[in-house]
Amino acid sequence: MCMKKSILMLAALLSCAVLSAQKVTFPQGQLPYDNPYAFGQDLSFVLSAEKRGGVWYDTDGTQKSPWKIFRDHGYNWGRLMICNEPSRLGQTLDYVVEGAKKLKENDIHFALDFMMSDGWSNPMTQPTPSSLRDMTHKQRVDAFYGYVHNVIKTLRDAGVQPEIVQVGNEISNGAFWPDGRVYYGPEKRAQSHWKEFTDYIKAGIKAIRDVDPRIGVMLHVDFGGDLEMSEIFFDKMKQYKVGYDCIGFSFYPWSHGTLMDLRDNLYYVIEKYRKPVYVIETGFYSVPSQYFERKGIRAAFPETPEGQKQWFQAVNEIVMAAPYNLGRGVFWWEPMQRGRGCFDDQTRKAKPILEAFEKYAFPLDRTDGNPRIWDFEEGERP
Repeated sequence: MCMKKSILMLAALLSCAVLSAQKVTFPQGQLPYDNPYAFGQDLSFVLSAEKRGGVWYDTDGTQKSPWKIFRDHGYNWGRLMICNEPSRLGQTLDYVVEGAKKLKENDIHFALDFMMSDGWSNPMTQPTPSSLRDMTHKQRVDAFYGYVHNVIKTLRDAGVQPEIVQVGNEISNGAFWPDGRVYYGPEKRAQSHWKEFTDYIKAGIKAIRDVDPRIGVMLHVDFGGDLEMSEIFFDKMKQYKVGYDCIGFSFYPWSHGTLMDLRDNLYYVIEKYRKPVYVIETGFYSVPSQYFERKGIRAAFPETPEGQKQWFQAVNEIVMAAPYNLGRGVFWWEPMQRGRGCFDDQTRKAKPILEAFEKYAFPLDRTDGNPRIWDFEEGERP
């Protein structure tokens, strides 16, 4: 037993020595009051809600645009999704350009989510876009490259280039089904098309890099609390040489585990793959839902406006505590949705969730009137 303890202690000391010997650099361009950690919202449907004539109110009752309400409460990132056209959801390239300009006007960082379909895509459905169906695999790969390249170039030329781009939405089970379908269960695992699937992902990544290699590429999967599925997926990405920059997880309490499961999965994934990690989607109801209260099942927090806020704060605390400072942010899905959005369904007044991160995000600017760099002589004033 003593020998075993000695070996473990020696291993720990060696690990510390290795870590301490690593070169440490700070992120260039990161300044006070402009921390890039993401307090995010998926804002894909805000523009369409505004066009329907909706009005919204801040916590003090002041009428404002949703974009301004989010920013005024410290939310600094917005995600917009884009669908292949013709889009059943209205998330066209023109719509995204317009939405991205709203983000820029309100000083909100921009993350783009390629749905890789004409409408919804998630682990239960990853339909091939109608415009790409009657093609060979290679033709579809080439067409997807061209589509992604055109989208990113158009956004760049419009002055609203995204900083992070997801190639696919919750692509745990592949994309462009059936050609790019993958499986996890032992009965069907051998039927997986990992090569075909990763051909599409690599084509999208290459298109992004060819426009601007500075854009961060995210792979978004849904199993935020599942260590085994995380390992299978990201080991396959390594096997097929998919070059990406960061990982995005969805984590919903009715689907993906407990907060402890999230904590353990983030720790394991960061330790093994050493990539920045985001919880790019989470959500919780502020009214009794079909998942918990209406079923008589206890959730981590009450399904109330305050409980909704507490959920988002708890998820964020786990991400912020992730190893090596590689937990990089959290995003809410979806702020305009009834029951789990950020506004009261009847009054459209902002709910407590919008105040979830003010203790970290405020103040938004320096308030002492002095410059950051004080190179003046005594008695001089800027």
